[in-house]
Amino acid sequence: MNHIVYMSRAVRPLSDQDLKELLDQCRRDNALHEVTGILFYSHGHIAQLIEGEPSIIDPLYEKIAADGRHSHVMQLANKPISARSFSDWSMAFHPLEAEGFKTLEGFFLPHQVPQTPETLTIADALIVDLVRQAVFGPQQDTLV
Repeated sequence: MNHIVYMSRAVRPLSDQDLKELLDQCRRDNALHEVTGILFYSHGHIAQLIEGEPSIIDPLYEKIAADGRHSHVMQLANKPISARSFSDWSMAFHPLEAEGFKTLEGFFLPHQVPQTPETLTIADALIVDLVRQAVFGPQQDTLV
């Protein structure tokens, strides 16, 4: 099993509805292929960790990298792992309309993202924490 971590920029801002549709699509597609991970999104910044069998996630990453909805895709890690760190697909983002956020299932506010799993190596935990800060900034507890 491997994991891939990357960062990118959305070519246009994503609405809360866009993010809901993206999460639904990811959950459906990833369940079919036993892919897990987490996606961070805030104000056009995207970071994602996907984990699964290399024969599945390597072509998935290539498809993601070629997706016209984002640009400046930069792979930060692609390496073997001994265990999954994110057993369920999830997404964290700054909602545009805070009052509507409570109706969305499967999303975290930035300050609700679980701690970095202990299953990650120190180096990988550092990468995940750095991309989380790059997407959400140092102040993760406020809605913007």
